[in-house]
Amino acid sequence: MEYAYDYLIVGAGMAADAAAKAIREADATADIGIVGDETRAPYQRPPLSKALWKGDKSPADIDLGTASSGAQLHLGRRIESLDRAAHAARDDRGDSYRYRRLLLATGATPRRLPFDGGERMIHFRTLDDYEALRRYAKPGAYVAVVGGGFIGSELAASLSSVGCKVTMLFPGAAMGAGRYPDGLAGYLDDYYRSHGVDVRSGVKVTGGNATDGGVELELSNGDLLRVEAVVVGLGATPNTALAERAGLAVDDGIVVDACLRTSDADIWAAGDAASFRSPALDRRLRVEHEDAAVSMGRLAGGAMTGAEAAYTTLPFFYSDLFDLGYEAIGLLDTRLQVVEDWREPNREGVVYYLEDGRVRGVLLWNTWDQVDAARELIGARGPFDAASLRGRLPRT
Repeated sequence: MEYAYDYLIVGAGMAADAAAKAIREADATADIGIVGDETRAPYQRPPLSKALWKGDKSPADIDLGTASSGAQLHLGRRIESLDRAAHAARDDRGDSYRYRRLLLATGATPRRLPFDGGERMIHFRTLDDYEALRRYAKPGAYVAVVGGGFIGSELAASLSSVGCKVTMLFPGAAMGAGRYPDGLAGYLDDYYRSHGVDVRSGVKVTGGNATDGGVELELSNGDLLRVEAVVVGLGATPNTALAERAGLAVDDGIVVDACLRTSDADIWAAGDAASFRSPALDRRLRVEHEDAAVSMGRLAGGAMTGAEAAYTTLPFFYSDLFDLGYEAIGLLDTRLQVVEDWREPNREGVVYYLEDGRVRGVLLWNTWDQVDAARELIGARGPFDAASLRGRLPRT
């Protein structure tokens, strides 16, 4: 079957939803098509590791209402090829989609452990993954979390909060090592242990297999760990294969210009898969967080209808870790100069990351409503040092 759209969006996540709604606002009569490999309509992704576990939201609550844009959804389908000259795409069922303008919002794929742990080993990213994990995450169930980064730390807290016995495995020296200052990272390990999580730093999963009613993991220290389920959060890689096959410029993501246009004048990219230049940081970034997906999707949708605004947003991200939480913006990299400004050590304060006298990142630890101020600080030329930064942002 062949479809024809004024605007075709490949990918059906948060960036796609934002783009479709922006297109509809600018063009009331446009034909919009969205093709995505998930079987669900676009939904909010952050609650999968946060609010759904707390009972604050249900799966029905996270639907984004993409239908309000009037876009036609083609779900459970994967676009496999693009013919840029013909302005046409073809999916894995053999159907084709002609377009006038195209958005690649193809997202990212979670990194996988190199063995088959069966259905009880879940590489976490989608609503289906959440529902699969929830089936096993009953009070008293023993669950291993592989990964000590953004997703791993959120899931370990969420699983523990619903009564699971949790072991957390990661190769780094401490949770968030390389992102948080050493003292904060060490504090966080102990904080999780105080909440009943078995934190095993410096440990890799080297192998494993499905067992009757669970998964057996082989660890780098020689231990065997038998659990009822394993959830893996080892980061993700951008889905760029379609763009590469089509001959678009790719460099750790689909390369876009200031208006999120790719190397093809009729194709844009947004969200996890897009590599954009940040004016504030004067470098190319690829950001896998909600704020980036929504803000890029919105701008790309507008750009596809003729608006030529540049993407100047520096996206922020946030996390909930038991009763701790943070908002952050820019580069959180302890290879930079780190300045800590604590109101209460490791419980409330601001961490700055400096490079050549300029602020490149800000971690607002249990410190709220300061994202815009942090953005302004990153955009300022400085120079800054520890003395000039302490007390600069409110710490309450």
